[in-house]
Amino acid sequence: MLAAMQPTPPVRLLHWEDFPVGHQIDTAGMSVSRDAVVAFAREFDPQPFHTDEEAAKQSLFGGLCASGWHTCAMAMRIMCDGYLLESSSQGSPGIDSLRWLKPVFPGDTLRLCMEVLEARVMNSKPHIGLVRSRWTMRNQHDEPVLTMEGWGMFRRRPTGFDDHADQAAQDT
Repeated sequence: MLAAMQPTPPVRLLHWEDFPVGHQIDTAGMSVSRDAVVAFAREFDPQPFHTDEEAAKQSLFGGLCASGWHTCAMAMRIMCDGYLLESSSQGSPGIDSLRWLKPVFPGDTLRLCMEVLEARVMNSKPHIGLVRSRWTMRNQHDEPVLTMEGWGMFRRRPTGFDDHADQAAQDT
């Protein structure tokens, strides 16, 4: 016997219009594990201070630390979980700046803040809006460990979309 199917409420996707200049999104934290640091490094950045605890103790970092590229990958995952997977994202034409400010160590908890710096409609594709953002990743001590600036592309909200009706549907 099949249980009665409950309709799934519509998911309200974030569109370009939901990213005005000054808008910020603060994400939940992500814990960094030793196993993840070593696994990523063995695959993509096998420098000893990312793969070998004894060698890492003798390094500038004083202990095993995540690759900067792993830190970027974690930032991407946090962005996806925090807002991108609930958006009309169409990808990105690129990153304008990237800085690794402090090493990330196993046991750290990372969170991300995204701030919209600029938003404009794409000239060649007016159904797409461009959003320039700054992402700041912080550890559990509120120390910035990474900053990035770059662009995202989002579909614009369809003409005639009634935001209030959509919100009312979500509230029921």
